[in-house]
Amino acid sequence: MKTDDRNALIVFPILVLIGLLVAWAGSQGGVLFAGVPLFALAVGLVFLIQWVAFVPAYLGQTEKFFDLTGSLTYISVTILVLLFSTGADARSFLLAGLVIIWAVRLGSFLYGRIHKAGKDDRFDDLKPSFFRFLNVWTIQALWVTFTAAAALVAITSSVRKELDVFAIVGLLVWAIGFGFEVVADAQKSRFNADPTNKGKFINTGLWSRSRHPNYFGEIVLWLGVAIIALPVLQGWQWVALISPVFVTILLTRVSGVPLLEQKADKKWGGQKAYEAYKKNTPVLIPRL
Repeated sequence: MKTDDRNALIVFPILVLIGLLVAWAGSQGGVLFAGVPLFALAVGLVFLIQWVAFVPAYLGQTEKFFDLTGSLTYISVTILVLLFSTGADARSFLLAGLVIIWAVRLGSFLYGRIHKAGKDDRFDDLKPSFFRFLNVWTIQALWVTFTAAAALVAITSSVRKELDVFAIVGLLVWAIGFGFEVVADAQKSRFNADPTNKGKFINTGLWSRSRHPNYFGEIVLWLGVAIIALPVLQGWQWVALISPVFVTILLTRVSGVPLLEQKADKKWGGQKAYEAYKKNTPVLIPRL
């Protein structure tokens, strides 16, 4: 067995253990379904969906429905916990609606992008390896669990509170983040669709204010979800606040900004216009 495969085999149970710990913590003080914490069942379903989807993906050596599976997981799990959570209130419906709206928009956008491109080169070295490719799908399960944790914990919580200032502020924050993400993605799609921009980097619109405005929007909208959920969290359920923290760390330190910055530096590094853009434009938080 190759070293990479051996390492992937070691990482797999660690990923699952993290998921189990989040499921346990978020279930404290939550409603039960058939005697089992509903939040724990939701987390288990998230992992199960990814592993089932992994089988045809590995056999067909394709990543084309990876992002689509993630989005469908958000939608299906959110709807199920809403249906089976006793006493679902206005806060629960608000949180579920925001998660579903985001998932439908982003899922359709990412699916359309990869369908047009034909492939995602991030997966080229991973697909041939069973365990490394499996870990990618397992990491997506953790991604869904962590990002949606605040919403899912709040929906399955036994504590119910009427909509308040947290709901209003959280909704506004979510709307700002969602708007940033949608507009930034649309601007980049139009830029890339223009043949005259082939080989160029985008530095117009929101992209003139931030080098990664879509990621800024992603972080802000999950912060909004966490704010809405805040009043009904109790005890170990506070682990749900890992949602915006996880998104921030992942996008700014692991798979988002670092990879794209490295790719951009390799492609345009040394060019006067690009170096000036990089020097004068914040990496994440837009300048006014």
